[in-house]
Amino acid sequence: MSKKPLLIVLGPTASGKTKLAVALAHALNGEIISADSRQIFKGMDIGTGKDLKEYIINGKAISYHLIDHIAPGNRYQVDAFKEDFYQVFNSLSAQHKLPILCGGTGMYIHSLLQQHEFTAIPVNEALREKLYSFNLPQLQTLLLTFPLSSRQHADQSTHKRLIRAIEIAIYLKNHKFVAKPRIEINALVIGLTSSVESRRNRIMERLEQRLKEGLVEEVQSLIANGVSKEILVFYGLEYKFVVAYLSGDIDYTKFRESLYTAICQYAKRQMTFFRKMEKDGVKIHWFDIEQEDNMEYRAIERYNDHFLL
Repeated sequence: MSKKPLLIVLGPTASGKTKLAVALAHALNGEIISADSRQIFKGMDIGTGKDLKEYIINGKAISYHLIDHIAPGNRYQVDAFKEDFYQVFNSLSAQHKLPILCGGTGMYIHSLLQQHEFTAIPVNEALREKLYSFNLPQLQTLLLTFPLSSRQHADQSTHKRLIRAIEIAIYLKNHKFVAKPRIEINALVIGLTSSVESRRNRIMERLEQRLKEGLVEEVQSLIANGVSKEILVFYGLEYKFVVAYLSGDIDYTKFRESLYTAICQYAKRQMTFFRKMEKDGVKIHWFDIEQEDNMEYRAIERYNDHFLL
């Protein structure tokens, strides 16, 4: 079976991914699949930057998937994303529509391109609680006690990922793991980037806009509808800091400043992850949004070179 095409548009927060992806979907008979770990939730609109009005171009609504997919209050992991993604991807491919994956959750995108099979291994909450107090050197030493075959692809960059690596190694020691057969993908990856200063300016402008649109009120509504503060803190960034403000832990000025700083730090981590993807062999065609006059045209050129020539 031949590989099926997938166009990917990635980049850090506030880089204009959605706008470009929608333009490409309009030009190339495509539909959008979201690769955003929080836009999957219903009712979390302002804080996640869904910007659904951007999915209308020249009066035509562009179809999107994995947005407003599940109720808030749930947890959504990489393996659940993969299951949902392949269901949509297979359907669009069968309809001869171009699937366009758009988002900034690098782990989701990387899991598809590198065929990360171990995302299906279940979470072991008891083990996680036991290992939480271990420091990085202790976790690294523990991981080395397992066979190389079960740890050679482990990401040891953070405390959280080391615990997951040990979790996987223990599972593989006691269980036989059989990966699901998946349709092969032929992916073209387009990345959007800019200077740090420009990115920070756009983050500030977008944060101010979200506050005016009712970010705080959105979180109040979620809490009123039964979504716990604990799960909102788990969702992070906007929701974490709004909860702190609503709980009286910080005043409005501190809330606004801290949230801006946290979003900038998040964007930096996104770029670090994308660079890691490149080190792992993923080719990303970078467009500098400050210098490109017509990104849509350039992206279509890349598409034609990759898929049609």
